[in-house]
Amino acid sequence: MELSKFKNEPLTDFTVKKNRKAFEAALDKITSRFNVEYPLVIGEEKIFTEEKMKSYNPSKEGEVVGIFQRANPELAIRAIEKAHEKFDEWKRVSPKKRAEYLIKAAKIMRKRKHEFSAMMVYEVGKNWVEADADTAEAIDFMEFYAREMLRYAKEQPLVKYPGEKNYLEYIPLGVGIVIPPWNFPLAILVGMSTASIVTGNTIVLKPSSDSPAIAQMFVELMEEVKLPAGVLNFVTGGGGSIGDVLVQHHLTRYISFTGSMEVGLRINELAAKKQYNQIWIKRVIAEMGGKDAIIIDNELYDFNDAVKGVITSAFGFQGQKCSACSRVIVDEKIYDKFCDALVLHASTIKVDQAKYNPGMGPVINENAKNKILEYIQKGIEEGGELIHGGNQINNNGYFIEPTIIKNVKPTDTIAQEEIFGPVLAVIRSPNFEESLKIANGTIYGLTGAVYSSNKKKLKKAAEEFHVGNLYFNRKCTGALVGVHPFGGFNMSGTDSKAGGRDYLGLFMQAKVVSSKIMKK
Repeated sequence: MELSKFKNEPLTDFTVKKNRKAFEAALDKITSRFNVEYPLVIGEEKIFTEEKMKSYNPSKEGEVVGIFQRANPELAIRAIEKAHEKFDEWKRVSPKKRAEYLIKAAKIMRKRKHEFSAMMVYEVGKNWVEADADTAEAIDFMEFYAREMLRYAKEQPLVKYPGEKNYLEYIPLGVGIVIPPWNFPLAILVGMSTASIVTGNTIVLKPSSDSPAIAQMFVELMEEVKLPAGVLNFVTGGGGSIGDVLVQHHLTRYISFTGSMEVGLRINELAAKKQYNQIWIKRVIAEMGGKDAIIIDNELYDFNDAVKGVITSAFGFQGQKCSACSRVIVDEKIYDKFCDALVLHASTIKVDQAKYNPGMGPVINENAKNKILEYIQKGIEEGGELIHGGNQINNNGYFIEPTIIKNVKPTDTIAQEEIFGPVLAVIRSPNFEESLKIANGTIYGLTGAVYSSNKKKLKKAAEEFHVGNLYFNRKCTGALVGVHPFGGFNMSGTDSKAGGRDYLGLFMQAKVVSSKIMKK
């Protein structure tokens, strides 16, 4: 199979009337899936359980976007056993054939991209632009990993040795548990799942309870391209009821997880303990969040560009990104001016139902809303000055104003803990060296950015700003597959670098075969 050179999927230009009309039509069409009940998928079985769970539209309280099954531990174990049974067959399918499934799926998703995006508008509250970018990234992951698998399948370079013929091949691991997040409910889910599948593994996919409807659409897509039954097993349910079972089972070979630090550390702990009959050390691939900072130097190329970059990074998708800017560290020489400019820009952000394509939609659920409001109050109690927002908006959903708090100390709670909401802490710094210390002064290390025109300072930041993805004079969100391999340090995870050349290697192991050359 000859594939063209990888190119990132173009984003939709919604200033074009035709594109807006097409997206509005998709928003109408996708509502036909609301209130429909969907089964678990284990091998060829479609299973309905007595207990159900519903996925709701956070923009419109009480609106059901899908009804799903609540799996019990027995069904979770059955899914693992089915995946294990299928693995012996799937691992023997050629890398080329496995890659073809991804290319076919990407082609179909590209044709229906607005429908996938529309579901995310309703299910997780993304505006049109954020949802479109999510779908584009999902397409990118499939296209990129298909090509990467073909690269891994080629003859690998080894040092020649007299009298021997040697080769190295990458082989799959086994059964993987894929646990994606709700905030990039298509892109990250597709990336983790297809990386597993194209490398020859079989999986049990357990989506977030906040985003099973978009996951269901991906499962249907893979059925449409005729991915063999049992390669992808789909199990919905609570993390507490089946998550531990999936992680601990002795047939589980690896866990691919994206989510909070607390859950990621628990998975790592459970996976590290050998179970009865377990014959391998389980591998954990984890991306666990961040407390990302943007440094604003007093020497700037463009003051307004820096302000816009911070606003976009802080409030895009309501700040519900592990890469979001939740701390901006500003040189004291321009601190007050920068705070005033942030407020001016934030005041233009419209908050509304996601289907109307506002600057900000809702946060994911009521618990998240209440937690974010508690963090805002905590920031004020610890001495921060609320200069914009801070309130919930009673609009039949879970809406919070874009919130900016100044005079935050580097050790304050809102400067240390991941809030995962539209809250920006503005920290004053006496100089660039201190700004770097403040930026590095958390347990995380995912993304960061520096706005400066001083090349020496940027060089110093490149050496000392300890994050997995560092950006200069641009926002700290919006990593592109293949362009910005994504993953962080410290408590941000295992630096798995999704969308990079090293990523598929995490789902495989290298085997070397050596033959002595016999003389006739």
